[in-house]
Parts: sequence; structure tokens; C-alpha cells
Amino acid sequence: MGKGGNGEFAGRNLHRRRKKYMWLSKRWKRRKLKLKERYDPLEGAPQAKAIVLEKVVLEQKQPHSGLIKCCKCQLLKNGKVVTAHAPRNKAISYIDEHDEVLLAGLGGSQRGQMGSIPGVRYKIVAVNNADLQMLRKGKKEKPKR
Repeated sequence: MGKGGNGEFAGRNLHRRRKKYMWLSKRWKRRKLKLKERYDPLEGAPQAKAIVLEKVVLEQKQPHSGLIKCCKCQLLKNGKVVTAHAPRNKAISYIDEHDEVLLAGLGGSQRGQMGSIPGVRYKIVAVNNADLQMLRKGKKEKPKR
């Protein structure tokens, strides 16, 4: 029997062949093997709460120069420690140690970092349940814990 396989009873063969080639697609393969849930510190969730352990300053990767304000944070759900970036001007000044922060992905491609920030994959969205950008603009005050 030939390999053409487009006859009356060829449905099964067409289906199997299609499935075989789907494993070559990186996105499909990651989804099917649940690789994000397995290796992601946030365990596949879009956001997570964490406690700030310390503030750190990172240097940008070449060819940029400048200091990136970040925080080492420990996730509440599983105790893993990740580094998160405090976006925009003076945002780091509203974050203190032992604050509860809300982390979200930075939006880098293929589970990676954003631009020239070395190895940082998350950004801080809120501090003590107050939106960080509102604090920056002076529209809200940071709640005391």
C-alpha cells in the first residue's frame, strides 16, 4: 500500500501524521508537556504574592549602562526566592523590606527576561495591596502593616 493515504479510509493515517509533526512546534510541545507549570516559580499563575527580603541593584547588560532597581522576594505559595524589578522612576523608594508585594511577569519572550535586565523575569505591581503606580503619582498612601 502506498504512502499517499488520501483514500476513503485514510482518516486515521492523516490524523497520526499530523500529530507527529505537531511535536516540532515549540509552543505546542511546551503546552502539552506542561513545562511552564513544572518549572515556573509562579506555577503557571499570572500573578503571585511575595515578601521582600532585600533590595538589590543590578547593572544592565551590554551595550546599555545604568543601575536597575530590583528586590529579592520570597513567594508565599511555595517559598521560592525570585528577583523582581521595580518599574519606573522612584518606585523602589515605596518598597521596604518585609513588605508584601504582588508580582507579575515582565513580558519577556519565551519565558525570558526583558531587554537588558539580567535574569529578572518579574515586576512588582502592588505593595501592601496598594498599586505601585498610584503610590508613585501620589494618589494613594502606602498602608502601614
